[in-house]
Amino acid sequence: MKTDVLILGGGLAGLSTAHHLGRLGTSSRLVVEARQAVGGTAGSRRVGGFTFDYTGHLLHLHDPYGRDFVLDLLKDNVASHDRRAWIFSQGTYTRYPFQANVRGLPPASVLECVAGFLETVHRPRPLAKAPDFLSWCRATFGDGITDHFMKPYNEKLWRTPLSKMTTEWQGRFVPKPTASEVLYGALSDQNKLFGYNASFRYPKRGGIQSLPDALAARLEPGVVRLGARVSAVDLREKVARVEGLGEVRYERLVNTLPLNEFLDLASPLPSRVKEARRRLRWNTVWNLNLGVARAGVTDKHWIYFPEKKHPFYRVGCSTNFAAGLAPAGHSALYVEIARPGGARVDTAKLESAALKGLRDCGLLRRRDELSARAWMPVPVGYVVYDFARTPAVTAILRYLGGRGVESIGRYGAWKYSFMEETILDGRRCARRLTGRADAPGRAHAGELRPLG
Repeated sequence: MKTDVLILGGGLAGLSTAHHLGRLGTSSRLVVEARQAVGGTAGSRRVGGFTFDYTGHLLHLHDPYGRDFVLDLLKDNVASHDRRAWIFSQGTYTRYPFQANVRGLPPASVLECVAGFLETVHRPRPLAKAPDFLSWCRATFGDGITDHFMKPYNEKLWRTPLSKMTTEWQGRFVPKPTASEVLYGALSDQNKLFGYNASFRYPKRGGIQSLPDALAARLEPGVVRLGARVSAVDLREKVARVEGLGEVRYERLVNTLPLNEFLDLASPLPSRVKEARRRLRWNTVWNLNLGVARAGVTDKHWIYFPEKKHPFYRVGCSTNFAAGLAPAGHSALYVEIARPGGARVDTAKLESAALKGLRDCGLLRRRDELSARAWMPVPVGYVVYDFARTPAVTAILRYLGGRGVESIGRYGAWKYSFMEETILDGRRCARRLTGRADAPGRAHAGELRPLG
C-alpha cells in the first residue's frame, strides 16, 4: 500500500489533519488507528447504560476558526455552560480559582493567603530569568496561597517536585487575580469567572465521542482504518508496518501518537535522539468512572482536591454537562488520580481508596449503589514540563523534521493543550504540508517541502 501522507492516530489531531488536507486538494492520505473507534482520549465508552469519557473533555473555544469549525461539526448537539468549579480543602468548599476565593477557609488560613499575596504586591521577590514553578508561585501568589493550594495540588497532579518544573506550560492555565480581587474573594462570595475555562461547551448527546465521530464522517470512505496498530516505522525507507495492512509506504508522515511511544516504534534514531527520548517525563491519569444510582450527587461540574488524604486530585460530575450520559435517576462521576508514567498500580486498592475518599468528603453516601464502574486510564495524561523537556523535544522534532515527519497535537508535540488547539494543530500541519503556510523553523521541525 502507498499513500502520500500517512497519519498515525485517529484522534482529533490526526482527523483534523486528514480533513484539512482533503480540503486543500490532497486526496492520497491514510489515517491508521489502533482502536476500533476514532477519537483517542477524546472519546467515550458505553458501560451499562452510561456514557463515560476518558476524564473530563470540555470544549473551550477561543479561536474564531476553531469555534466555527467545532460548532459546525456538532450542529444542534451542543450546549453552553458557565463553569461551576470548586475546591475542597480544610473540610470546606471554596470557589475556583483558589487564589481569588479563600473565603470560607479557617480565619488563620485566610489571613496567611491574603497577607502573603499583598506582600508580593508591595515587596516583590526577585525571580530568575527562567524560574522554577515553585519559585514563580511564591513570587506571584505568596507563601499562603502556594502552601495551601498551589504546591500540594500541582505536586499531586504532576507527581514531580515543583522546584524541578518550568513555567513554560502555565500561561493561560494559571490566572493571576489583582489585589482587589484577592481581598474581595476573601471577604465575599466572589462569583467572577477567571481563566481560559470560565465557560465551556459540551455535546448534548453521545459524550465527547460525538466530536471525533462528526469529524470522521466528513472524510471519504477508506481514509481512516480502524484496528490498524502500527508496530514499526522505518524512517529511512519511509515504510510503516501496520496491523491488517502490512507495509505502508508514504511520502510524508504525520505522527499524533505520544512522542515517547512513537520513538519506541521508529528507526533509525541517532544516539542524541535516543538520549533525548530518555529525558521525556509524563504522568498517567488513572481515571475511574462511576455510575451512581442517585440523581444530583453534586451540583458542581468538577472539584479539586489538594490534600494528600484524598487519593484523587479532581472529581467531575459529567451528568451536570449532559443529563443523558446516565439513565434517569442516576449520576455519572469521573475520578482522576495521577501516578508517574510507567508506575505499576494496583487498581483494586486504588479503587477502594478512591471510594473511601468520596465517602469521606461527602460526595458518596454510605448507602449509594454503584450501577457501573469502569477504569479508563490515560497512559500519557500530562507531559511533565521539567527543565529537560524543551531541549529534548527540540532535538527530537528537529531530527524528525529532517526525515519528513511532522509530530503534532498534545501528544505528538509533547505539550499541554486542549481540544480546540489540537484541531488547529491539524489544520496548521495540513497547510504546511501543502505549502499554504511557512514551515516551522529548523529548531523545531527541519526543512519541510510541500506536497505537490
